[in-house]
Amino acid sequence: MGQAPGRRRGRVTRRADTMVQQVLYRALVSTKWLAESVRAGKLGPGLRVLDASWYSPGTREARKEYLERHVPGASFFDIEQCRDKASPYEMMLPSEAGFADYVGSLGISNDTHVVVYDGDDLGSFYAPRVWWMFRVFGHRTVSVLNGGFRNWLKEGHPVTSEPSRPEPAIFKATLNRSLLKTYEQVLENLESKRFQLVDSRAQGRYLGTQSEPDAVGLDSGHIRGSVNMPFMEFLTEDGFEKSPEELRAMFEAKKVDLAKPLIATCRKGVTACHIALAAYLCGKPDVAIYDGSWFEWFHRAPPETRVSQGKGGKA
Repeated sequence: MGQAPGRRRGRVTRRADTMVQQVLYRALVSTKWLAESVRAGKLGPGLRVLDASWYSPGTREARKEYLERHVPGASFFDIEQCRDKASPYEMMLPSEAGFADYVGSLGISNDTHVVVYDGDDLGSFYAPRVWWMFRVFGHRTVSVLNGGFRNWLKEGHPVTSEPSRPEPAIFKATLNRSLLKTYEQVLENLESKRFQLVDSRAQGRYLGTQSEPDAVGLDSGHIRGSVNMPFMEFLTEDGFEKSPEELRAMFEAKKVDLAKPLIATCRKGVTACHIALAAYLCGKPDVAIYDGSWFEWFHRAPPETRVSQGKGGKA
C-alpha cells in the first residue's frame, strides 16, 4: 500500500512527459541518429529523408548536386515545384492539394517521420522552411537534420548518387492558419501591435544599407516596428543549431518575449523559418510566418510603413 502514491506519481510524471512530447515533436535529429537509421534499413514509409537544397541562380545547382551525392534513401524536395507558381511574390505556399500531391509523390503519408536537410555551407538554410511547410499543413512528425549535409559529409557518413524511388503515398494536408500571416494581418498588426515582428535578414539588408541579392526593383529596408535577428546567428560556426539556453538569451537580448505572440519575416518567407525553429527549440511552437515577407511588403505597403537608412529614409 505504501508504494502506491509513488507509483501514481510516476504515472502522472510519465503522462506529463507524454503530453509535452505530443505538443512538441523533436525539431532536430542528429547526424549520428540518421546514420544509424540508414544503416538499420529504417528508411521507408515510416521514415523519409528530404534534400531541400536551393541556391541562388548562377551559384550552385541543387538538383545536380543531389544527383551526384545525397543521404542514401533521400528524395529531392524541389521548392520551386512545391510553391504557388501563380503568385507574383516569391516562394509563396502552395495550396493544400498542391502540397499533398507533391509530398505524397515522395512517399510521405500522414504517418511518416520526415527528416529535412540541405547542403548549404552554413549548415542549414532552406531546411527550416520545409520543416515549417509540413507543420503549417498539419504534419507534426518532422525534423531538421542538425548540422545539415555539410556535417554529414564532414563526419564521413555514407552518400549515394542513386536516386530514391519511393512508393507514392496519400497525404492529407490541413492548413493551420495560426502559423501563417498574410499582408493584411501584418498591416493590421502595425496598429494593434498584438504580435511582435522579427526580421531574420542580415543587418545591412534590414537597415537598407546593403542591397537585396538577385533582386530587380526591390530596395532593402524593413517593416516599421520590426526587430532584427539575423538567422545566421542561430547557428554555430560549425553549422549546428545553438543550444536552447543560447537561443533564449538571444531573444532576451533583443527584448523579444517568447511568452507573447510572434510573427517572423524575411525577404521571401524562407529564413524567417529559422526564427520559428529557434523559438520552437525554446518551447514556443506557435511562431507565425509572414509568407510574403519583405518582397510582398515592398510592393504593396504604404511607403510610411517601409523603413530604410538608404534612399532618404524610406524604402
